[in-house]
Amino acid sequence: MSDFRQTLPRSGTYDVSAVARNRVLRNTYWLLALSLIPTVLGAAVGLHSGINSIMATSPGVSTVVFLVGAFGLMFMIERNKNSSLGVALLLGFTFFMGIMLSRMLGFVLGMGNGTQLIMLAFGGTAAVFGTMATVATTTKRDFTHLQKFLFVGVVLLLVAMVANIFLQIPALMLTLSVLAIGIFSAFLLVDLQRVVQGGETNYVTATLAVYLDLYNIFTNLLMLLGILGGNRD
Repeated sequence: MSDFRQTLPRSGTYDVSAVARNRVLRNTYWLLALSLIPTVLGAAVGLHSGINSIMATSPGVSTVVFLVGAFGLMFMIERNKNSSLGVALLLGFTFFMGIMLSRMLGFVLGMGNGTQLIMLAFGGTAAVFGTMATVATTTKRDFTHLQKFLFVGVVLLLVAMVANIFLQIPALMLTLSVLAIGIFSAFLLVDLQRVVQGGETNYVTATLAVYLDLYNIFTNLLMLLGILGGNRD
C-alpha cells in the first residue's frame, strides 16, 4: 500500500557547480530531518485518536484515502516547489504519511516486543540511508540510469500490494516487502546520487523523493519484522 513514487527526470551529465550541488544536498538533509517531526506527530495523532483502528477495519477505504491524499499532496508540492508554500505542503504531506503509518505502528505495538521491533526497523532504515549516502558521494559509478527500470518495478509493486489487500496471501506479502526494501534502497541511492551529481537542483523535490524512499524502506522492514519476529504472547 505504501509503495508509490513520482516519475523522475532523465539521467545524464549535469552542468551544475559544486557549490550549488552542496547547497541542494545540505538543504535536502536539513528538510529531511525536519520532516521527521510532523511524521512522528501524525503517527501519534493516528494512534491516540483511533484512526489506526478505523483504517485496520476498512483496508479498502483506507487504501483509497491513502492514494488520493498522497498523490494529491505530491502534485501540489511539485506545483509549488519553488516557493515557501512547497516546504509547508511537504511538511503537511509528512504529517499525513505519519497518520497513515499509524495503522502499521498500532499493529506492531500490539505485540509484546513491538517497541523493540520499531526501533530495530528505524535502525535498519538509518543504516541503509547511511550506506547509500556514502556510496552516492564516494563512488564514480553512475547509478542514475537505473531509475526508469526501478520506476517500473515500483508500479508493479503497487499494483501487486493493492491486489493483495483483497487476496490476503501471506507468502506474497512477504515477497513483496522484501522486493520493496531492495527496490527503494536502490532508488535511495539513485536519488541521492542525482543530487550529488547536480541532476536535481530543487531541494524540495529532492527531499520528497528521499523521504518516500526511506518511508517505504521503514514500513516494509517493519512489516517483515512484525510478521517474522513479532511476539504475540
